[in-house]
Amino acid sequence: MKILLLGPHGQVGWELQRSLAPLGEVIARHRQNGGDLSDLDALAATVRQIGPQVIVNAAAYTAVDQAEREPELARRVNADAPAVLAREAAACGAALVHYSTDYVFDGSGDAPWREDDAPAPLSVYGQTKLDGERAVEAALRPTLQAGGSGYLILRTSWVYAARGGNFAKTMLRLARERERMTVVADQWGAPTGAELLADATALALARLLRDSALSGLYHLTASGTTTWFDYARLVIEEARCMQPAHDLKVREVAPIDTADWPTPAQRPLNSRLDCRKVQAAFDLRLPPWQDGVRRMIREIL
Repeated sequence: MKILLLGPHGQVGWELQRSLAPLGEVIARHRQNGGDLSDLDALAATVRQIGPQVIVNAAAYTAVDQAEREPELARRVNADAPAVLAREAAACGAALVHYSTDYVFDGSGDAPWREDDAPAPLSVYGQTKLDGERAVEAALRPTLQAGGSGYLILRTSWVYAARGGNFAKTMLRLARERERMTVVADQWGAPTGAELLADATALALARLLRDSALSGLYHLTASGTTTWFDYARLVIEEARCMQPAHDLKVREVAPIDTADWPTPAQRPLNSRLDCRKVQAAFDLRLPPWQDGVRRMIREIL
């Protein structure tokens, strides 16, 4: 079985190269070798040339603030490209896995968002990701009754990995440089490791390939919720416990509101996602967010 993986150098894509390997031959395509989501014709040609049984799209335009200044590029990568992939998947009978985001919601209230809650994006990034979801469903849901291979749309939040830049690394760097730090404390979500996403994807995909009726939209994050403020405090506390001699200058981490940290793109305050559907459908256990963060800190240090 051929698995076309797009975005193999990103946080999730890097882990997918490992987790998908037992399922088939992983053919990774990045921006320079046929996996450029901004070049729609070349993207379609790549799928036709490879003829995969599975397409996993781990690539996206994720610069949330920059998307406010580059809406056309964000739309091409996050909405138009998934539409192309879905169309090509339908044509060649391939299953498609596509990732989306908590940013499709407006962040109101404090209840975890369910898959059937009405989206209301606050930003260009959120809107383009929502449009990408809808394009995938529009192209592939009609194929299921005709024996199509199926699709998975996986919404997640606050993704991190030991590889590359991430929030935890930024907090550790600032903790070495400053005696006082301020971190937003009124945004709620679940830090979710790229490893967890990749492993859960592989398990769900294996089930999907046996039963395309499992196709659909799912929320997938680590369990539990926190704020960026408490996330930062855990990172610093763990660093001090693991390496008591670690040179951390910070003495105070103070909470602030989102309004005190203005950004070009508005962030949702409530990014909690209800993951009961994916757990029931694929018999998954989603570990507490703290477990993955502690493991990442050990890797970083």
